[in-house]
Amino acid sequence: MKFYFFLLFTVCVSLLGEKPNVLMLAIDDQNDWIGFMGGHPLASTPNIDKLAKSGTAFTNAHCQSPLCNPSRTSLMFGMRPSSTGVYGLAPWIRTLPEFKNHFSLPQYLKKYGGYQTSMGGKIYHGSNGRQKGDQEFDHVGVRSGVGIKPKTKLVTTPFGNHPLVDWGVFPHVDEDKQDYKVASWAIEELKKDRDEPFFISTGFFLPHVPCYATQQWFDLFPDNDSVLPKILRNDRQDTPRFSWYMHWYLPEVRLNWLEEANQWRNLVRSYLACTSFIDSQVGRVLDALEESGKRDNTIIVLWSDHGWHLGEKEITGKNTLWDDSTRVPLIFSGPKVKAGQVCSKPVELLDIYPTLIELCDLPQNEKLEGLSLLPQLEDANATRIRPAVTTHNQGNHGVRSEGWRFIQYADGTRELYDMRNDPNEWKNLAEDSKFRKVIEEHLQFLPKVNRAPAKGSRSRILTVEKDHVIWEGEIVRPEDPIPGI
Repeated sequence: MKFYFFLLFTVCVSLLGEKPNVLMLAIDDQNDWIGFMGGHPLASTPNIDKLAKSGTAFTNAHCQSPLCNPSRTSLMFGMRPSSTGVYGLAPWIRTLPEFKNHFSLPQYLKKYGGYQTSMGGKIYHGSNGRQKGDQEFDHVGVRSGVGIKPKTKLVTTPFGNHPLVDWGVFPHVDEDKQDYKVASWAIEELKKDRDEPFFISTGFFLPHVPCYATQQWFDLFPDNDSVLPKILRNDRQDTPRFSWYMHWYLPEVRLNWLEEANQWRNLVRSYLACTSFIDSQVGRVLDALEESGKRDNTIIVLWSDHGWHLGEKEITGKNTLWDDSTRVPLIFSGPKVKAGQVCSKPVELLDIYPTLIELCDLPQNEKLEGLSLLPQLEDANATRIRPAVTTHNQGNHGVRSEGWRFIQYADGTRELYDMRNDPNEWKNLAEDSKFRKVIEEHLQFLPKVNRAPAKGSRSRILTVEKDHVIWEGEIVRPEDPIPGI
C-alpha cells in the first residue's frame, strides 16, 4: 500500500513540475475581420472562434507598429520600435550591436525553461532568423510565401504593378498553397516525441497580398456589395495632412481607383476568402494538437502582426495609426488560462513575451517593456494600468484606451476619437476644447524614448525636418500635391 502511495506521490510531483508546451500561431496582415471580434458581419472563422471560446480572447489588442518587421521585432524581443529604432522593413535587429545579445522569446524559453524551439513559416520578417549564423530557434522549418501563383497577374494597377498587389481566384488546389505546407509542417512537429517541452512557432502568410484563394472560399461570401465595409465619403477631411505621409507612395491601392476599376468588391471578397482559408489551416493544426494528446499541457497563443484597411479611411493597406491598421486578434488558451472569457481591456502584442514567461514559470526578464496578461487571463475584468501604444516611424504614436483613440504626429498635429460612440473613427475631436483633459490623460502614455531610425533602415521610413519631410529619401513639402488625389 505504501509503495502505491509513494508511486502516486512521485507521479503527482512530476506532473506539477512539468513545463507547459507552447504553440504560437501567427497570421500576417490579419485585421479584425474575425468572427469573435465582430469586424465584419460576414467573416467566417469557425476554428479561430472555437479557440477563442476555449480560452481568453482579447477584442482590444493592438500591434506596436503597423508594419511587419518592426511589429514582429517588438513582439519577439519585447521592446517598442521607439526603443530600438527599428521602424521599417530593415534592419534586422541582430545587425545592431546593442541588441546582438538580447534574448528573443525563443532564446529565453530555451535558456531558462529548457524548451526545444522550432519555427515554420513567417515569424520574423523575410529571411530574418533564418540566415546563416542566426540562432533564434533550434530548428527552422518550411519557409513562408504565397505558394502557387497565376502565370500572369490577375489585376493590373496604375501604381507600378508591384507583384504583391494582386488578388482573386484562379484554378488551383489548397494543397499547393504555401500556408497549407506550413500547417503540414506544424502537424509533423506536433507528432514528434520529445524529452523537453516545445515552443512551436507557426507563421501563416495570408491574408497578406497577393490574396489568392480557391473557389470554395470565395463561395462563402456573396458576390454583391453587401460584403463591402462601411465607409464615410471624404473621411479624411478632418485629419491632419501629416497623416497622409504615412502611406503616400506605397504599392497598396486607393479606394478611388478600386471603385473606378470595379475591383473593390473583388479585393474584399479575396481578403475574406483568404482569412477563411487560413482559419481552416489553424483548424488543421489544432486538430493535430488534440490528436497528439498534448493539448491539456499546451499554451496556445494566436496573434496577427497588424491590421489592414479595405476602403476605410479611403485607402487599402496598413501603415496607419487608426484601429483598422492596429487592432488585431489575440487569443490565449491552455493551462492557467480561464476559458470562455472575452477581454475588452486595451492590450499590446508587446505583452505576449512577459505573459508566456509567467505562464511557463520562468524568471522575469527585466528588459521587457510589455506587461504580463496573467491578471486578465484569470479575470477578464482585471485592472489594466495603461493603454496600448502603436508607433509608425519616429515621433508618430497612437494611444488606444478602452474608450478613446488619440494620435499625435511628429509635427505635433493630433487626432482624437470617441471609440464608444464613433467606432469607425469618423469624427476627429482633437480641436474641440471640451476634450482637452482627455488628450492630456493620453499624452502621458506617449513613449519617452524616440530613437532615430536605426542604422540600415530602409523602406517606409519618414524623417521630419523644419519645413519638410523626407519620405524614403525624397523631399516632400507641405504644399506639394498628394499623389493620386
